Amino acid sequence: MTSPLPRRTALAIILVLGVLFGANHIAARVAFDHGTGLVTAVLMRSGITALALLGVVLWQRVPLRPPPGQGRWLLGLAVLIALQSLCLYSAVARIPVALALLAFNAYPVLYALVSWALGGPRPTLRAAALMGLIFGGLVLALDVPGRLQQITDTGAAFWLGVALALSASVLFALAMWVTDHRVKAVVGALRSFSTMSLVTLMLGAACAVALSGGLGGGAQGYVGTALHWPADTTGWAGLAGLTLLYGAAFSTLFVLMPRLDMARNAPAANIEPVAAIVMGWLLLGQTLSGLQIVGALLVIAGIVLLALTRRN
Repeated sequence: MTSPLPRRTALAIILVLGVLFGANHIAARVAFDHGTGLVTAVLMRSGITALALLGVVLWQRVPLRPPPGQGRWLLGLAVLIALQSLCLYSAVARIPVALALLAFNAYPVLYALVSWALGGPRPTLRAAALMGLIFGGLVLALDVPGRLQQITDTGAAFWLGVALALSASVLFALAMWVTDHRVKAVVGALRSFSTMSLVTLMLGAACAVALSGGLGGGAQGYVGTALHWPADTTGWAGLAGLTLLYGAAFSTLFVLMPRLDMARNAPAANIEPVAAIVMGWLLLGQTLSGLQIVGALLVIAGIVLLALTRRN
């Protein structure tokens, strides 16, 4: 059985990965602002990551055939990741990004609850309080009160976007649980390669069906416009950046997840949106209010307190 890493080491890794995921959002914004289509970005990041992981698998001479009984779980993991990606991007298309990120970043709490429901340890009152502190800090850091005040029409599209973001959160929590409890016997590089390659194939097949008219004219038009290549050098740099950042963060997370004790340490992943808004302020000239700064500090304080919590 794979032994867990020391808690502070695991938390440090999760924080670094959260910063990489946050930087991926910044690179994605640059790519989208310079003509890159949404579907192009998703397929490129998944496909290039899969190819890089294939190289690692071949270099390590890992058999491409998974251990007996693991293949169906790897397929299920890929389905969860593909659906999560589609739900999250569909949510971003309907509601403000901050609200979508807030709803999606409920996944650390959901993962702790899923683990508990499926036989894992019950979250302690201290852990629950720290999760509440971190989530409350996210509400302020993402300026959710201000975003809600700007929304004048909360019709069906708004609530559908919220539902999609929450669905993405549930799907990602389930994907983490499957990785942590059902595919531990699979070598980390092969696990990540299988997931990314299957996600690429599934999304590519869905795009092909949509473009052929199999999903209706609306889907065909949406996919067609979302397959644009970058319009200039800056767009290409953004696309390359999001591919490298996402690939590195995703691969490392799913290789090391069985050793990160995510049932206890997942709240540290909430550094991702905080890192994204700080980098947006530094690199994209986005403004930060006083409440957002307070919220970011609350998130960081919650993560520090989490690191100081001893194992019961």
